[in-house]
This record gives sequence, structure tokens and C-alpha cells, in this order.
Amino acid sequence: MKLTPVTPGRRFYELFRTQGKLVSETLTELSKSLLEGKSRHARLRDLEHECDDATHQIHNLVNSAFITPIDEGDILLLASSLDDVVDLAEETGDKIDLYRIQSITDPARQMGEYLARAGVELAAALDRFEGFRELQPHRDEIHRLENEGDQLMRTAIGDLFSRVTDASELVKWKDIYDLLEATMDACEHTANVMETIAIKNA
Repeated sequence: MKLTPVTPGRRFYELFRTQGKLVSETLTELSKSLLEGKSRHARLRDLEHECDDATHQIHNLVNSAFITPIDEGDILLLASSLDDVVDLAEETGDKIDLYRIQSITDPARQMGEYLARAGVELAAALDRFEGFRELQPHRDEIHRLENEGDQLMRTAIGDLFSRVTDASELVKWKDIYDLLEATMDACEHTANVMETIAIKNA
């Protein structure tokens, strides 16, 4: 059986697909942790390290490649944007452990589900990224999830300040809500980066 060598250009897209799978798995793990009220931080930390490794490989490939399939700056921006999603999700899991959260709120559970769905959309978009085809539906769905998540977090923070009297609990949950929202914002930012790259290379 004849093996087809992987060109450096194709290798970039393979690594982006790897990052997409890691993003999706990370956000799914975070969602499960929130739904179950159980720590999955050890797994989140492992996934964060795997994504760091994929990002590092992309940086090395940019430095060694004579020609890149798309602009070098765009490659590095997309790689770092995907890495940011994983970093923020891992930080959220870390804070839940650090703060010794015993009971997960309904808005946090719901936001976790939104994030898991956004991760699936990012991974699906990266599967199609090489040909820049059919990315818009995934970007639109992530944008919709970000809008719903933004409204959910605004309401949750309002309820937090109106109902919680324990100052330490207030600080803990405000931080967690902010991290969840930042993670979703990072998902939307990544989708926007992919859309911009697709437009530039169409």
C-alpha cells in the first residue's frame, strides 16, 4: 500500500483539527463537571497540556515552513485563539476546585451546556477549514450561543447580587460566571478569526 506523504501545508490543517477536537473535549468535560457537580480538573489540565503541545507544534511549523498555506500571522492567531478557549475552560475548572464549590448553580450548568455545543461547532468548522467551505453555519450557531450565554450570565449576576448575602460566595460565583462568559467570548472570537481567514483566502 502506497502512503501519501503529508505536506507541511496539510500538516497545519491536521493540527488545527487536533486543536478543534481538544477544544470540544475540554468544553464537554467542563460541562459534565458542572452538570455532575464533580471535579474533572485533572482531565481538564491534561487537555490543556495537549492543546499547548499542538499550539507549540504549529509555531514550530510556521518557523520551519518555506511557504505556509495561509498568512503566517493568521495561522498563529487562530492557534492562539483556540488555545485560549482551552486555557479559560481549564481555569474555570481550577477555580471551582480552588473555591471548594459544593453546589453548582442552574445558570452555570446551562452555560456549560452552551459551551459544550459551541465546542462541537468549532470542531466541525475546523474539520472543513482546509477548503474554507460551509463555515458560516457554524459561526452563526456559535454567535447565537454567545448571545444566549451573555443574557444568561447577565441575569445570573443580577440575581447573585440581589440574593446572596455571603461576601465570599458572592466573590466566588462572580469570578466563575465571568470565566464562563470569557470562555464563550473566546469561542466566538475564534469563530470570527476563522471567518476572516476564509474571506481573505476565498
